[in-house]
Amino acid sequence: MPAASRRRRYPSDTSVAEWALLEPLLPVPACQTKTGEHPEKWPRREIVDGIRYIVDNGAKWRALPADFPPWETVYGFFWRWNQAAVVTYIRDQLRRRIRTSKGRCPHPVTLIVDSQSVKGASTVGRNSPGYDAAKKINGRKRHITADTLGLPVMITVTPADIQDRDAARDVFWRLRLTQPQITQVWADRGYAGDLVDWARERLWLTLRIVSRPKGTKGFVVLPRRWKVERTIGWCMNARRNARDYERLPQHSEAHLNWALITMMTRRLTRKSPRTSQWSKKRY
Repeated sequence: MPAASRRRRYPSDTSVAEWALLEPLLPVPACQTKTGEHPEKWPRREIVDGIRYIVDNGAKWRALPADFPPWETVYGFFWRWNQAAVVTYIRDQLRRRIRTSKGRCPHPVTLIVDSQSVKGASTVGRNSPGYDAAKKINGRKRHITADTLGLPVMITVTPADIQDRDAARDVFWRLRLTQPQITQVWADRGYAGDLVDWARERLWLTLRIVSRPKGTKGFVVLPRRWKVERTIGWCMNARRNARDYERLPQHSEAHLNWALITMMTRRLTRKSPRTSQWSKKRY
């Protein structure tokens, strides 16, 4: 079926309002540049819908429904846009737009960081998984940094055996280079220790540890930390992120980013914004 005649029937498809947000953020087609190339055969909206279908439903690339462009084409755009940092650019621009709409500065100064270990499938590259002894999970670990609204700022995927405080050194260093306005980061006890002094002395970054109240059992909502945990929950709503299937960690990061991009475009285009019960209680 030609892509131009495809009827949008899947929940992951972009709406007209969502596409109006995403289209200006995509790179200029090669045929419109000075070098000049062949015109793209498939509409870019169909490409984006195909990527979102894979992320939302957790299907294999080869199982992409026939009413989308060929899976090789969709995967090719997914790979190239991730390599060219187009996906992170879209994520950052949508985050800034949401922050501005809420009367916040487009560039956050306070962040929250946390990690999540997930099982790796047999398709994961041989050298990239690890065993998290604390969680008893063999796979990869996602290090997610979010602002005070829970919107993603940086996502890094490492083997699960990498300690949080070790991975945080690379994460904080990259944050200092890409987000120089950052002044403080909130984290859990996994980031305590020498990392606090290192961040202050090397990066002029204040790392604040949120500890679990003594004597508590079971689930407890902790100040500030629940916001990044909610972000992790948003990622898990996309079935592709329920487990790690990617050979390359960079592709795992791309699937996480696409899930959050979908969440942000829907939030920006929602006709009647819902008031979150979490936002009523300030910490």
